[in-house]
Parts: sequence; structure tokens; C-alpha cells
Amino acid sequence: MPDAKTILFAALGLVALMFVATWARATRGKAEAAGPGPLGLAIGFVTNFFDTLGIGSFAPTTSVFKLKGLLPDEQIPGTLNVGHAIPTIVQAFIFIAIVKVEMTTLIAMIAASVVGAWLGAGLISSWPRRRVQLGMGLALLAAASFFAMTNLKVFPAGGDALGLQSPLLWVGIVGNFVLGALMTLGIGLYAPCMILIALLGMNPQAAFPIMMGSCAFLMPVGGLRFIARGSYNLKAALGLTIGGFPAVLLAAFVIKSLPLEYLRWLIFAVVLYTAIAMLRSATALKAPGRA
Repeated sequence: MPDAKTILFAALGLVALMFVATWARATRGKAEAAGPGPLGLAIGFVTNFFDTLGIGSFAPTTSVFKLKGLLPDEQIPGTLNVGHAIPTIVQAFIFIAIVKVEMTTLIAMIAASVVGAWLGAGLISSWPRRRVQLGMGLALLAAASFFAMTNLKVFPAGGDALGLQSPLLWVGIVGNFVLGALMTLGIGLYAPCMILIALLGMNPQAAFPIMMGSCAFLMPVGGLRFIARGSYNLKAALGLTIGGFPAVLLAAFVIKSLPLEYLRWLIFAVVLYTAIAMLRSATALKAPGRA
């Protein structure tokens, strides 16, 4: 009888195969599927490299897309969830294998995030541009706050537990459900999940398989809804995927860790600026007759 971790790996592999097959079928014959350029690949490599080290990829990627005007704002949430899905699945395989965490807690929190992402993607994929801009602007402000508070060390240090028991387990499940829904808006799950894990008294290292496992399941599930509606940018998503795969392996097995405090402050400044720009764009669309 296979153990819980083996079953989880098998499920993750099936999700990955289903996602790739569905995405490939949806893009068949599309002229824009010629492939990403050097910039798209570089964005995928850099954002996924630091994502593997715990920085997160959604806020930095959103900032680059917005500041360089690479795609319409309303396509950004879908592009993030579709494009970063495969690199995140690779992260999950690695960190679930090497970091200890109690399997009931891991599986329950992953399942909660997937349900949240499914419901969130179905709602957000149909939003007009102004609503997406408002939502992402507020999400980026939250992300900037997480970067700042992490550097200022105002978060709790966490405890030694590798799992949760009721009622704390239910708090974790509800919390990850909400974070899964917010992922589809582009807020990113890593930083808030780390905070949730610490507040619940768990070992901070346990956050890595939980947050990466959650994203590895919820991003393909949410991404399929964005693909079905066509509410993402194919070329940009391919750049994130193709550039991100080798970056994850390099960060996980070669680099392993870096002093990230100064990088977080840089990302804080860029994300804060992007949040303001996104909210200003939403304000500019308030005129009657605009989406």
C-alpha cells in the first residue's frame, strides 16, 4: 500500500500531465504560439529563481509586465497562474520530498487552497479591466506590505510543530482557502502562507512544502479556467514556463540560499510603485462607457 507522500506525488504528476495536455490542445494552431522572446524567457528565469528561494514570483512578475506594458492588465492574473504553474510543480516535488511536514496538515491545506483557487479563477477570469486593475492594485499593496514586514522582522518566529491538530488545523484550512482564492487575483501565496504557518506555531521550514504544494495544485486548476476563457497572454505564459524550469533547478540544487533582505527592499519599492500605477490606471477608466 503506497504511503500518503507517494499518493500525493502521483496526484501532482497527474495534475501536471492534465494541465500540459489541456494547455497544448487549447493552443494548437494559434499563430501567437511561436514562442517567447529573450525578454519573456529572462522574466521567467529570474522570477522563478527567486520564487524557489521563497521570495515569490507573482508580485515581481506583475511589476515587470505592468511597468514595461507587455500585456493588457486584465490578462495578468491568468498569465501568472498559467505561466508559473509548471515551475511551481517542480518546486513542490523537490520541497515535499526534502522538507519534513505532517501529511494530514499538508494535504488538508493543499486541498483548501485548490478549492479557493477554483472558485476565485471562475470569478476573476470574467472581470473587466478596471475591476482587475483595482483588485491587483490592492493585492500589490498587500504584497509590498509583506515584503516590508518580513525585512523589519515583525512576523512571529513560529514554533517547532510539523503539523496541526484541531482546532488550529481548521484555522489553517480556512486560511489557505482564502489565500488560494487570492492567488487567482495575483497576490501570491508564499508570504502570507509563511505568516499563517508561523502564527499557528509551526516550524517556518514547514511552510515551503505547504505553500509550494498548494500552489502546485491550485495554479494548474485555476489556470485551466483562465485558459478556457482565453483570459491570459499565451506568449508571456510560455516565457514564464520555459524560462522558469531551469531556474527552479538551479536555485534548489546549486544556489540553495542567498542573502535576500536587500532584494526584498528593492522588490518592495518596485511593487509599491506598480500598485500605485495599477490603481491610477483603474481611476483613469472611470469615465462612462469604458470597461
